[in-house]
Amino acid sequence: MDTIPISVEGFKKLERELDALKKERPAIIQAIKEAREEGDLSENAGYDAARERQGMLEARINYIESRMPKFNVIDINTLNSPKAIFGSTVTVEDLESGEKKTYTMLGPDEADFNNGSISILSPVAKALLGKQVGDEVVVNAPKGRIEYEIISIEFKGTSPAA
Repeated sequence: MDTIPISVEGFKKLERELDALKKERPAIIQAIKEAREEGDLSENAGYDAARERQGMLEARINYIESRMPKFNVIDINTLNSPKAIFGSTVTVEDLESGEKKTYTMLGPDEADFNNGSISILSPVAKALLGKQVGDEVVVNAPKGRIEYEIISIEFKGTSPAA
């Protein structure tokens, strides 16, 4: 995938996170400096914790910055289609159990299963993409084969991840 789709709201959220992480740098550098001044670094838990936090912070900053140029920012408030596409909210019914589930299909950097959104790269979204109401799809999920029927496709606008 050359570009990575992301909603305007998801992109803004990542920009805010990146800004907050960069503002955290000076405090971590200060914590490392103070821990270093305590002497023996081989048994200095404060130093180790600060260095570990610095490593995680820098890794996240690098990850976000490396993805920013690849993002294809899409205003999901302007989308409409009879087919399941990025930004659509799709309700499906499990043909075996009758259970209904609703998913909003978003980019991998903003999807949050706990808030009802899934990555368009997930097995469920891949099966749904391009399909219409009434279509049956088969999802080869980690827990096994699931057959769904698409009940509705809506465009609700602003991403729940924002």
